[in-house]
Amino acid sequence: MLDNGFPLATESNILKELIKPPTILRTVVNTITGSTNVGDQLPTGQLSVVPWRRTGVKYTNNEAYFDVIEEIDAIIDKSGSTITAEIQGVIDACVKLTGMPDLTLSFMNPRLLDDVSFHPCVRFKRWESERILSFIPPDGNFRLLSYHVSAQNLVAIPVYVKHNISFRDSSSLGRFEITVGPKQTMGKTVEGVIVTSQMPKGVLNMSLTPSQGTHTFDPVTKMLSWDVGKINPQKLPSLKGTMSLQAGASKPDENPTINLQFKIQQLAISGLKVNRLDMYGEKYKPFKGIKYMTKAGKFQVRT
Repeated sequence: MLDNGFPLATESNILKELIKPPTILRTVVNTITGSTNVGDQLPTGQLSVVPWRRTGVKYTNNEAYFDVIEEIDAIIDKSGSTITAEIQGVIDACVKLTGMPDLTLSFMNPRLLDDVSFHPCVRFKRWESERILSFIPPDGNFRLLSYHVSAQNLVAIPVYVKHNISFRDSSSLGRFEITVGPKQTMGKTVEGVIVTSQMPKGVLNMSLTPSQGTHTFDPVTKMLSWDVGKINPQKLPSLKGTMSLQAGASKPDENPTINLQFKIQQLAISGLKVNRLDMYGEKYKPFKGIKYMTKAGKFQVRT
């Protein structure tokens, strides 16, 4: 919301009080009474020192949940060494607390975080001097901070791919074998694994057998997709078989790259850990929960 061209309100809580989100009931009432969704009075938070929080918030269950979600982008070369790897992370919060609570959140290893971007509620001076997040939270869902970990030595690669993809010059058959396994996952399960690969134009069809999951190959777009599911470290999932190539065509110039998607619950791959969450300014004891998750962003293995 702009006032004379200047941003006046950017906080979703305030905007929702100014203009109530449409619901079927409101739409019906508005049609009958001729009123609109625009609020009659200025939101209570707009005039306070903490414009992101409305006054007079009341809950029967007081709870604060924080989700640490990290996305890992990586390029792994043919031999398995890392060419580039970086982590984009966010901490999303859902805070439902009565009154005006003042929260502090501290980490075991805050030095990991560089290139940090905060929600306006975070007191930056305190972060600079003590590396502690101190804030009066907005009501409901918000993104507390987003960060970046780009130092190569700090980025652990949670999965590996063994591959043997070969095309012969004179033959119209090629070999295709890949195995996926966990690596540096602190004993957590890698799940939701999907492997995709864009095959060269010369590949007409593929006859493959997966040890688990299902696979599809589209002979028009040449896209191979293998839905692996969970990785069991005792019995690693593999996909093996042959490729039918165009007769008489020269062998493809380059091998296909393999793209991976995966999720790991209860693990932040950067090693970031929340130490403690404290609340001041209110007498009640809130329920607190913290969840970690790592997922693949752009994760590519060259073959």
